[in-house]
Amino acid sequence: MNETAFIQRMPWAIIGIAMLLFGVGLSAIARGDELYQLGEFAPRQRLWAVMSVLALIAAATWPYQRLKWVAYPAYAVCLLLLIVVFFCPPKNYAHRWIPLGFMNMQPSELAKLAYIAALARYLMHRDSFRHWYGLIVPFVLTFVPIALILKEPDLGTSLLFVPVLFAMLFAAGARPRHLLIISMLGMLAAPVLWVGMSAEQKSRIVSLFTQQDGGEAPDDDGYHLHQAKRLHALGGVWGSWLTGQPLKSRRAYHLPESRTDFVFSLIGERYGLVGCLGVLLLYLLLFARLLIIAGSTREPFGRLLIVGIIALLGSQAAINTAMTVGLLPITGMTLPLMSYGGSSLITTCLALGLVINVALRPTYDVSAEPFRFDE
Repeated sequence: MNETAFIQRMPWAIIGIAMLLFGVGLSAIARGDELYQLGEFAPRQRLWAVMSVLALIAAATWPYQRLKWVAYPAYAVCLLLLIVVFFCPPKNYAHRWIPLGFMNMQPSELAKLAYIAALARYLMHRDSFRHWYGLIVPFVLTFVPIALILKEPDLGTSLLFVPVLFAMLFAAGARPRHLLIISMLGMLAAPVLWVGMSAEQKSRIVSLFTQQDGGEAPDDDGYHLHQAKRLHALGGVWGSWLTGQPLKSRRAYHLPESRTDFVFSLIGERYGLVGCLGVLLLYLLLFARLLIIAGSTREPFGRLLIVGIIALLGSQAAINTAMTVGLLPITGMTLPLMSYGGSSLITTCLALGLVINVALRPTYDVSAEPFRFDE
């Protein structure tokens, strides 16, 4: 590829939006350092950023077509790592991390990308999934990692695999009525899922319907939601960066996991309603650009990779932001590009690097038209 073609095909908008989102997230993490004074998270996040940029460059440089040949082995390795975590010391009563000395690796983050690659490899040249029997393998590929991640336990991460599966099946040409029937059956199975939930998970769902605005913070699982909404309220329209900090008491700003799962609440406190709406707009622009690249890619493996990444990051951003304002139950889930954490940031940059890779090489193979709707 010559230099002119490289410059023309490079999706600069993706890089620019990603940098803006990271910058806003980093400033929110620094605000958390200022409020809570329980460690310097912002400097470490800058270190993760350097490693993430290197991961993005590597993912964008290595021809993505070669990924199809290692997709299944990578998926198998990630399943093995999801088993290894159970032999590692627990953290907050959960087996989610493998200590590496310089960082704690979260295998479920890498498993999401490996799963997308394996599913794209399976769906790229098949049409059996347009029949009921052809859906068995995709669902098995999906529910094996879900079962292992639920065992950790990590309900939030496990939830992300389902929208990715349905989005990729739809993009590959699965019959919409089959997907609709499966979705309806899944909703009918909700009582069974409720019985299998832990007391803590049930409490988080119940607290969604019993939430109250104002007053003292509750002592149960509703505490996180109450404090998350309070931070948004304290930020007001313009945020503390412009209007100043309205309260002197640091207790009013206390929110566990604020720089990871609840970084959107810190953004609301720092930049107010305007800042939150600006972040949501940036995400919409990012996903719109990813959709344009997916629609212009004729090579099936690359097209399905992008669709899976859109579904993954889109679902993650939607669930995370919705839970902080009381629209969804509280669950452990980071906000892409903005939350503190090396595993999450590196995985997101790997995903965006793969999208850039496909954008730079859009016509590897001759393939059918994308997004088939024929019956």
